Amino acid sequence: MSDVVLVDATTLIALGSVGRVDLLANFDGDVLVPETVIDEVTTEPARTNVSTFLDSQQVTDSVSDEFTADAQRLLGDERVHGDAELVAGVRSHHAEDRSVAVVSDDRRVRAVAEGLGATVTGTVGVVVRAVHEGMDPENAKSLIREIDSHGLHMTGELREKAFELIDDAAGD
Repeated sequence: MSDVVLVDATTLIALGSVGRVDLLANFDGDVLVPETVIDEVTTEPARTNVSTFLDSQQVTDSVSDEFTADAQRLLGDERVHGDAELVAGVRSHHAEDRSVAVVSDDRRVRAVAEGLGATVTGTVGVVVRAVHEGMDPENAKSLIREIDSHGLHMTGELREKAFELIDDAAGD
């Protein structure tokens, strides 16, 4: 389990598009979302659903300019955006000796966060975690199909892997 769970816009958009941002509450750590990530969620109904979730949670996160500048250098980015803030969050929370998880479907964010020692998962991992917490596996599979049809666009292989992970989680 991680002390801090940093969430990226990719997952917020995927879950927000189907009205299931609430599944993020299944994580044990503090769920944190940088302001720049929130700003990246611009499509509806995702934006409204994310806003509603954020209103009910203490989930925003800010880090020092030092960590943000370091993250920009690490990513090779010239401007501050959600990816840089997530990476800065990993560095910042590790500096406080806190374990960190990152929830993102962005390959670059996942690779960098994992390289920095964070635990990494994505939208499918959020659904699998919900099954661990008691969600019916068939409902979870239906949710995966719904997320897929609303923009995550999974490959057949990824969808099958998601179903396998859901079945494994249901068997625990």
